Amino acid sequence: MNALRLDDLGHYSDILYTRRGDRLALRFVEPADAEALQHYVRGLSSASRYNRFFGALGELPKALLDRFTHISPADGFTVIGAMAIDGLETIVGEARYIFHADSQSVEFGISVADRWHGHGIGPALLKNLECRAAAFGAKSLIGDTLRSNGRMIAVARKAGFELTRHPHDWKLVRITKPLAVEAEDVPCASWRIAAASRAQTARLVS
Repeated sequence: MNALRLDDLGHYSDILYTRRGDRLALRFVEPADAEALQHYVRGLSSASRYNRFFGALGELPKALLDRFTHISPADGFTVIGAMAIDGLETIVGEARYIFHADSQSVEFGISVADRWHGHGIGPALLKNLECRAAAFGAKSLIGDTLRSNGRMIAVARKAGFELTRHPHDWKLVRITKPLAVEAEDVPCASWRIAAASRAQTARLVS
């Protein structure tokens, strides 16, 4: 596993674009984002919240909100996608992932604000997660989604994920994709930083 520089999370920020060219800033969440993240979750439709959290809730419980806004290799990482709307930074999507060293995989979950469905934010988040997972040294990206979540299943299938039965819950579908990010692609800041670190290590030992 490649270590993250948790003292300067801004280095891992990325700029993506929606299908119509809107600028989407993707960055690690910080404790100061708690209110904005909670506002985002409350603003999701009940169906979108159910699809994301596999249960009926109106907002993130305090313990879960704390987990989402404090990142660590052991507990996972939350990334928010924000856009400038009416001059204010507004969260329009989020992704959470955690590296499992035993299986060399990254497990993830994502959501996109209902207003922004169909703008390419979900596929962009997935592609960025592939890169972030590869920067960890992961060999695969794994997620679970409800069988009834046709939108997520369609996005995952189009992105090249394999869909299989969930091993423990018939209501869920497991989506899996092997990772093969090439260095020349330089697709995200996490990969560039990890590649530079590996190159420096190689020089020191040579």
